[in-house]
Amino acid sequence: MNLLEDDSTVMGKTRDLCETIANDSDYRDLFRKVEKFLGDDEARLSYQSVHESGQALNQKQQSGLQLSESEIAEFEGARSELLNNPIASDFMQAQQTLEALQSSVSRMVGMTLELGRVPTPEDIAQATGGGCCGGGGGGEAEGGEAESGGGG
Repeated sequence: MNLLEDDSTVMGKTRDLCETIANDSDYRDLFRKVEKFLGDDEARLSYQSVHESGQALNQKQQSGLQLSESEIAEFEGARSELLNNPIASDFMQAQQTLEALQSSVSRMVGMTLELGRVPTPEDIAQATGGGCCGGGGGGEAEGGEAESGGGG
């Protein structure tokens, strides 16, 4: 199909969009925060430990088992320590913003393909408000992303 060929207008504009994102100063700043986190063993191990502990506690709770006060306190302490690490907290914020960006771009492209036109702000609001395809997947995490279709 002509649309999918490397030299098609659609693929050219897609590459232009990717280049625009990759060269955006805000994106570059987020990317640097991710790279800094990935290069910091202490921050990565702390993040991984808290993430795995949270998953284990969640799994235990979903299995119908009661969480002890000490388990909760231990997790909360490790989580607070993680959030107080500027490299880890910058990473988590960057990750959340990048996920919101990816979701917004995907939503816009998907809606364009479904509607046969560029979605209006009203179309986007309807979809993120719980329409058939947008779900209620939370626009509250990135409230400043309203122009690009909400956050998440």
